[in-house]
Amino acid sequence: MTREDGRVFNELRPVKITTDFIKFAEGSCLIQCGDTMVLCCASVEDRVPPHVPFGEGWVTAEYSMLPRANRERSRRDVAKLKLSPGVPKFSGWWAGPSGPPWI
Repeated sequence: MTREDGRVFNELRPVKITTDFIKFAEGSCLIQCGDTMVLCCASVEDRVPPHVPFGEGWVTAEYSMLPRANRERSRRDVAKLKLSPGVPKFSGWWAGPSGPPWI
């Protein structure tokens, strides 16, 4: 059994990862899988929120789709820098000076 694009039913699309994609981010990559493209950027700041204990770190992640990323244009309020309703946001901290466990 094959799909319209010629792949068999259990074959994944090719994945391409381009690192250092954004010039000014401390870390970045563009991940491409078929027509899907995901841009990931990392920023580093030398401070944490006041409630985080000394010697621990803080990580925040935000997700947003560009207005024409799908068939219908998504609305976003760039002027107020708000995420759209239902857009997930994650924040948390990790212990220790060596950074988060995935580094």
